[in-house]
Amino acid sequence: MITTMLILFVVGYAFIAFEHKTGINKSAIALLMCGILWSIFSLEYPSALPGLTQTTVSDEILRHLGSTCEILVFLIGAMTIVDLIDFHGGFEFITRRITTRRKVRLLWLVALLTFFMSALLDNMTTTIIMVMLLRKIVPTTKERMLFASVIVIAANSGGAWSPIGDVTTIMLWMKGNVSSAKLIESLLLPCLVSLVIPLVIASRWLKGSLPETDPADAGSSQPDYISDGESRAILFLGCALLVAVPVFKSVTHLPPYMGMVTALGIMWVFTELMYRRKRNIEESIKCRVAKVLKHIDMSTILFFLGILMAVSCLAEIGVLTALGQGLNVVFDGNHYLVTGIIGVLSSIVDNVPLVAGCMGMYPVAAAGDMAVDGVFWQLLAYCAGVGGSMLIIGSAAGVV
Repeated sequence: MITTMLILFVVGYAFIAFEHKTGINKSAIALLMCGILWSIFSLEYPSALPGLTQTTVSDEILRHLGSTCEILVFLIGAMTIVDLIDFHGGFEFITRRITTRRKVRLLWLVALLTFFMSALLDNMTTTIIMVMLLRKIVPTTKERMLFASVIVIAANSGGAWSPIGDVTTIMLWMKGNVSSAKLIESLLLPCLVSLVIPLVIASRWLKGSLPETDPADAGSSQPDYISDGESRAILFLGCALLVAVPVFKSVTHLPPYMGMVTALGIMWVFTELMYRRKRNIEESIKCRVAKVLKHIDMSTILFFLGILMAVSCLAEIGVLTALGQGLNVVFDGNHYLVTGIIGVLSSIVDNVPLVAGCMGMYPVAAAGDMAVDGVFWQLLAYCAGVGGSMLIIGSAAGVV
């Protein structure tokens, strides 16, 4: 039965990897795969394993669901705060200050800005913001593609060194495999190097300056009824709250999602008080949090739910542990090679199940490379995040 479950997982994963070919949303496949694997486990394993009953199977599902939902609640809170800033035109405060028209200088400025923005925001949102900026100021398609390629590299590299910059680092941080301070200390420089080298190469292909653009043609996403001061206040408050989430965990020792829930609550109260003063504005056009929540990418949230629960089922039957032991034998315990292979694979398949699988294969040890903040977990965060830049389908930023 283990063989059947592995075959089903591989087939389902293939459908996810080739979503653009099959035309079937990967979230649907992930949810279906999750349901089938746990159904097989429930039907077969209580009779095959001593001491395992239908009740304990339900308890195990609930335990794994609790761990998965911690990540989902965190992501929903972060996505809502980011969308709230975007809907109120907050990011334009940043992009409007990019006035240089020298191509090389603009490339470096956009790349470094993307690098640090993606450490706070998710990679996909950061990429969307910066690509929309390019569409306004870079007229030729060839040069715009070069700029966009560097933005993808910058977004993925920037997300890898921050505990809230990428889903994989969020998972590792929330599960206690890495701490926020040590992750930043260890990976900031390597991630910066992974951006600077492509930047130096790309700079050789750009010469001269871009033509001046009319500011009136740029347009604005900031609603008319929102002042510049209110837009900036939402931007600064949102970013400050996102930065404060790791601090909240360090001070209170509560799970990170509690910090994100608190941050969302503060943003919600702030915007509600702001809209109380706008009684003459039609309610239907106000960007309240309740309205923003309807625009959250629930398809992505459900994908994470399905794929993480499917991976947890493989962990429950012992497949991941056996696979981890097998990799240690084949590669003689070389963690650099294992994480390097994972980095290459992350350019082809989604890095979330790859990292989730590694976390299931290798439990946190008391000391050594596998300990909390050990080199293995730092390499895993780095390789899975940066490796997705190698192919255009290797990351959400690349797909965008």
